[in-house]
Amino acid sequence: MPKVVFLPHEELCPEGLALDVAEGENLLDAALDAGIDIEHACDKSCACTTCHVIIREGFDSLNESTDTEDDMLDKAWGLEVDSRLSCQCIVGKEDLVVEIPKYSLNHAREE
Repeated sequence: MPKVVFLPHEELCPEGLALDVAEGENLLDAALDAGIDIEHACDKSCACTTCHVIIREGFDSLNESTDTEDDMLDKAWGLEVDSRLSCQCIVGKEDLVVEIPKYSLNHAREE
């Protein structure tokens, strides 16, 4: 069973968290089930960027991103080469290290 490590995030998981996640499970669902309250304003329909994460390790083991996801990611705050929308990520066979950006597009607009 792959291990998913969420790096520390000041508000969502200050200590970080390591989870055993079943292959084929949705990354956002795994985080939410573990109490990491990643924002998901569109209710996981790939229509916003609030669940944006950066995959620091294991990126290639995830499912391929769709054109819709890639188009949405262009709008994400703090976009990086290894960015994904966690609502669209399906955990593969490899361990993952996941960083939750400090801000989401919604959060950046509120400040």
